Amino acid sequence: MPVEAVVWDIGRVLVQFDLAGIYADAIPDPAERARFVSEVVTEDWHAQHDEGVSFADMVAARTAEFPQHADRIALYASNWLASLPGPVPGTHELIERLAAQRVPQYAITNFGIDSWALFRPTFPILDHMRDIVISAVERLVKPDPAIFHLAARRFGRAPETMLFIDDNAANIATARALGWHVHHFTGDPDVLAARLEALELL
Repeated sequence: MPVEAVVWDIGRVLVQFDLAGIYADAIPDPAERARFVSEVVTEDWHAQHDEGVSFADMVAARTAEFPQHADRIALYASNWLASLPGPVPGTHELIERLAAQRVPQYAITNFGIDSWALFRPTFPILDHMRDIVISAVERLVKPDPAIFHLAARRFGRAPETMLFIDDNAANIATARALGWHVHHFTGDPDVLAARLEALELL
């Protein structure tokens, strides 16, 4: 079956993501900042937010574990948007081009409820998405096959008719195994554009 729709990941495909950005002002020294986000406010720790744990519960638990860093840990919630410094170059233009061709577009994203509430109003490019599956809302996280099954049902489309774009190799592997067309995005929008053109979507 021909590919008729495009399904986007969001973090590191449409928006840049860097936890260290939260601490650009609070921890001016780059080495110290890098150490803090590798030992205290880490991406592995942050993953539970994508699973549905709230900012408040996360900050409370981490503060109990690292009381000496209480003020910095609090910034994880209060300064969250600083972890999303701006669009990934080139991908928004592709969304606009697909929209101009009336190609249906959707998204599947690992995102927390609190962070989504802060982020979504800042990112109008997502208005082009007909539906967005959010991990924390569904309590399903990529690369769990269940989130892809749910997305296919929600979107009302067979996996074989959709191209899924993600920067995470594990997510790509799961989608491919389930019959989706896939593109592993490694930061080059021109390569992605060529793939979209080859599929006659652009």
